[in-house]
Amino acid sequence: MSDDGRDGLLVVRCQLGEREAFHELVRVWHDPLWRYLRGMVGSPHIADDLAQEAWVAVVRGLPRLRQPERFAPWLFTIARRTVTDHLRQAYRTPETAEAETDAVADDGGGLVGVLTALDIEAGLGGLPPMEREVLILFHLEDLPLADCAQVLGVPPGTVKSRLHRARRMLRDVLVERGYEA
Repeated sequence: MSDDGRDGLLVVRCQLGEREAFHELVRVWHDPLWRYLRGMVGSPHIADDLAQEAWVAVVRGLPRLRQPERFAPWLFTIARRTVTDHLRQAYRTPETAEAETDAVADDGGGLVGVLTALDIEAGLGGLPPMEREVLILFHLEDLPLADCAQVLGVPPGTVKSRLHRARRMLRDVLVERGYEA
């Protein structure tokens, strides 16, 4: 059974009131959701809070989901709205956002020319939100181009151009930090 089929079946079982199906859905999707949120906000603590908010929205909206096999793009759309709401609030109270944001430590160590997950994460942190988001969805969460387009609310061609621009920007950020292209 495909992942979409498995997710669709779990969603239908949730809609029928099976609690165990929801636990299974959370087990399968919590880590990808959390990684997306962490990549967007830069703080594991804030990502934890936003993941909880997103799961609450999923519980509330699951009975109305008409295309159960489209759970992944629907989940990431909810996550995107959660991040957007958080960022709006953070921009209203900048002193609170600064206090909650964790700094990424740069120890300068590691093997020359080898990118670690922390290096890539730090590079993503140097990108504007739109470019960071498309890279996270496409490369880290492995969403197909069409699903990325649905989550972002743009045509697939726009996703392609954002991916191209984001990759170039990430390369420039990493080169600026001392990594060879």
